[in-house]
Amino acid sequence: MTVFLKTLGLDGPGRGCHSFRHTAATIMVQNGASMKDVADVLGHRSLATTGVYVKLDEPSLHDVALPWAGGER
Repeated sequence: MTVFLKTLGLDGPGRGCHSFRHTAATIMVQNGASMKDVADVLGHRSLATTGVYVKLDEPSLHDVALPWAGGER
C-alpha cells in the first residue's frame, strides 16, 4: 500500500489503510448508513467498536440534541 500511496502523493504521517477505512465510515454515517451497515463494511464484530464514528456526524447530532438545561453552551 505504501508504494501506491507514494504514487498518488499521499505518503506521510496519518496516511494509509486506516485513513481510507475511517473516511469511508465517516461518509457512510454522514449519508445516513446505520451503525450495523458501517460495522459490516468495516468487519467489526461489535457495534461499540463502530460507535466512534457517530461523533463524526456533528450536523446530525445538532439536529437531534436537546437544549442545554443551563442555556446556550
